[in-house]
Amino acid sequence: MDSFSYSALPSKVTFGFGTLSLVAEEIRALGCKRAIVLSTPQQAQAAEALVKQLGELAVGRFFEATMHTPVAVTERAVAAAIAVSADCTVALGGGSTIGLGKAIALRTDLPQIAIPTTYAGSEATPIIGQTENGVKQTQRTMKVLPEVIIYDVDLTLTMPLGLSVTSGMNAIAHAAEGLYAKDGNPIIQLIAEDGLRALAGALPRLHADAHDKEARSNALYGAWACGVTLGSVGMSLHHKLCHALGGAFDLPHAETHTVVLPHAMAYNASAAPVAMARLARALGVSDAPLGLFELARSLGAPTSLKELGMPAGGIEQVVSLAVKNPYWNPAPLDASKLRKLLDNAFEGRPPETVG
Repeated sequence: MDSFSYSALPSKVTFGFGTLSLVAEEIRALGCKRAIVLSTPQQAQAAEALVKQLGELAVGRFFEATMHTPVAVTERAVAAAIAVSADCTVALGGGSTIGLGKAIALRTDLPQIAIPTTYAGSEATPIIGQTENGVKQTQRTMKVLPEVIIYDVDLTLTMPLGLSVTSGMNAIAHAAEGLYAKDGNPIIQLIAEDGLRALAGALPRLHADAHDKEARSNALYGAWACGVTLGSVGMSLHHKLCHALGGAFDLPHAETHTVVLPHAMAYNASAAPVAMARLARALGVSDAPLGLFELARSLGAPTSLKELGMPAGGIEQVVSLAVKNPYWNPAPLDASKLRKLLDNAFEGRPPETVG
């Protein structure tokens, strides 16, 4: 056994069906009594129902959470929290809403309760990405790790199939990069593989029957495991590319991860053969990058950046952003190889291994 270092993340996790009923109890357990409820405009109805459920414990609402956590939106949310003297946030939604809760915590130290309704995994990480002036920047700090995560499988039963697939692929990206992380360890490798296995098994079942409760439960568990992986070790080229693409062109987050991941994995395949073998085993395929590409295509997920709205002339801008302040990566970053990776991803071609 090689030497390693592992630090457990100190969030309380509650998982099951019907666990939304426990939100008030968790607010009180934090010693709080003045919550501001957060959501996107699209989930305002569900968030409003939660406000009513919480009664006097909910003193405010902010339903303007936006993809990529724009700083301007965060500033309005912080002002809204201060205006009602909130002593905690309750984020109901996907990565956009949970990201807003983190951004508020970064600025105010308010404790957070995260209630994910997608498979984004952000709730399980001390990582925040924020966008300003077309650039998305990330940082890792325990100030943004939610104190409580409530997973209610019931909340995912009505998630549209397309979002279920891309959100699940986004979660798979966290575990995939965790398997070849510079600071990886055997505990996280086990968690990552189990999360990958759960999602790779659940997504085809959901494609066949989006109301399959066991598949929904397995997928949500897998998303948590993949999120823990993201929160425990460093990420590499894939996440750098997705942050650059999202910040520069405002591309949809989960869909961008879905398209880029097979290509980023192929870029690193020869430099991380043990991780690729683990990935292939967890996914039940012989070639991990190609197998993941085929899985996405079989599930009807997008496979090209072109269809997501990336401009044809944007590749050079992303290459420049990727090599500027790069994340650690198993394979050295080479501008010409990155251009080829992005060109394949733009056109929707199968991934190519970089020699």
